[in-house]
Amino acid sequence: MQLSVIIVNWNTCELLDRCLNTLSIELKAQNLFENDSEIFVIDNNSADYSSEMVAKNHPWVNLVINKDNLGFARANNQALALASGKYILLLNPDTEIYSGAIGSLIYFLDNHPQAGIVAPQLINTDGSIQASCRAFPTFTGLLYELVGLSRLMPPGSKARSYKMLDWAHDDERQVDQPEGACLLIRKEVFSQIGLFDESFFMLFEEVDWCYRAKRGGWEIWFTPKARVLHHLGQAIKQVKAKMILSSHRGLYRYWYKHHSHEQKYLTAIVYGALMILAYLRILSYSIRKYLFTLHSQPEQS
Repeated sequence: MQLSVIIVNWNTCELLDRCLNTLSIELKAQNLFENDSEIFVIDNNSADYSSEMVAKNHPWVNLVINKDNLGFARANNQALALASGKYILLLNPDTEIYSGAIGSLIYFLDNHPQAGIVAPQLINTDGSIQASCRAFPTFTGLLYELVGLSRLMPPGSKARSYKMLDWAHDDERQVDQPEGACLLIRKEVFSQIGLFDESFFMLFEEVDWCYRAKRGGWEIWFTPKARVLHHLGQAIKQVKAKMILSSHRGLYRYWYKHHSHEQKYLTAIVYGALMILAYLRILSYSIRKYLFTLHSQPEQS
């Protein structure tokens, strides 16, 4: 088996349908459909008829329906235990595959034996390039982000390096952590370093896994020769407040797991700052949502 595609879904029925349509077109164009590929959709207890849609419209998909929302890491691990492909494509349901993207990613790994992971250029719905890669978190980088100084510093400043603000995402290069919306991975990387850490419910599990892959000697690459449309964060937007907390807890979990032993005195500072920022963001989001709802209400006659 050349390719195993894994899609974890939660309440994105219409986007998932479009994703699978573009995926089938691309697999057929690359002569990978049916005989040389397998597709897994892991549905995390969706309430929008996602699983019924997959069964009806895409019977070629291996559908796994969970009775509960198990989170992103655990659901991916479910499929990884079943996958038999030489390459694993982790794909978000809010993506659409542009022509030639999968072929370009496979060609890249075929010709870069030290590369364990390659990510495509992600495109926003308005056609602009999405800033989809970051450096691994450091205390200094987090500090600049927490106080909002990173975007105020001049180009070339180290304060801008965490979110790679000086890079246009338009050339091929090694990176630390590409966004998990679309990643092609050698299966042997999983065999060497293990599966996703299920203590991460959602967000930062791919950062932790990329960090482990780099420590294991694998290169991680970004290539603009493959392009994928990404309707950013559609599942997350449904539970924005919970995802803000999940993101900050995931970042703290990552920090504690990989840095607490060397920098114990910073751990409490990082955790406190992240939780304060999380609740401030939730408060801001709630106020904006309330004001929008208030403004949208029709005037009483």
